[in-house]
Amino acid sequence: MSEKPARILVVDDDPELRGLLQRFLSEHGYAVRAVDGGKAMDLALQREPADVIVLDLMMPGEDGLAILRRLRGAGEQAPVIMLTARGDPVDRVLGLEMGADDYLGKPFLPRELVARIAALLRRIGPERAVSNDETARIGPFAINFSAMTVSREGQALTLSSREFALFAAFARSPGRPLSRAQLIDRALGRDAEVTDRAIDVQVARLRKAIGDDAADPRFIRTVWGVGYVLAAGQDG
Repeated sequence: MSEKPARILVVDDDPELRGLLQRFLSEHGYAVRAVDGGKAMDLALQREPADVIVLDLMMPGEDGLAILRRLRGAGEQAPVIMLTARGDPVDRVLGLEMGADDYLGKPFLPRELVARIAALLRRIGPERAVSNDETARIGPFAINFSAMTVSREGQALTLSSREFALFAAFARSPGRPLSRAQLIDRALGRDAEVTDRAIDVQVARLRKAIGDDAADPRFIRTVWGVGYVLAAGQDG
């Protein structure tokens, strides 16, 4: 039995671009829906979840950053690729801080978007396909790689797809310091356009998500001159 096509939701106020992306992504085997803003996106997600959301940054009314903040605040875990005509790196950092998984600047070739989507799905897909019960326990944390879940002392944690990918990279090498370059490679993919600063932002977000102390972290510790390490610290 063949696999169901990945479900892509495009959110962009430009009808010409929406039509172009819907046709192009459909031709590459994806199940694509395209909507013009946040309200239509909400309705689309109520009807059916998305495997990847392609979200425009500059839209009238509720812009992409506001939509992204609302999605992550509501616990939406689907990876998000943001489309932006802005070249300001501050926008990239803001998007990453709010939970975006990738950025693509306008104008872009539709083929590049296909490659970014495929990279995100590859990053998530193998984790799900490993086994039905591949798990690991590090200190108070239990991680299920296939189900993409993390719990602390039996309490489920809410992580974005990027936060989970980062935690999984740490969990596969507990007690071993990982450089920022290694984290980019293992968690985000070699083709990801991510800076060291962006990794620092993601680590800060992950610490907050797992309840680590930013001022004196016990679990994800900074190794000066190297990077970060997941230590098997204990609660209590």
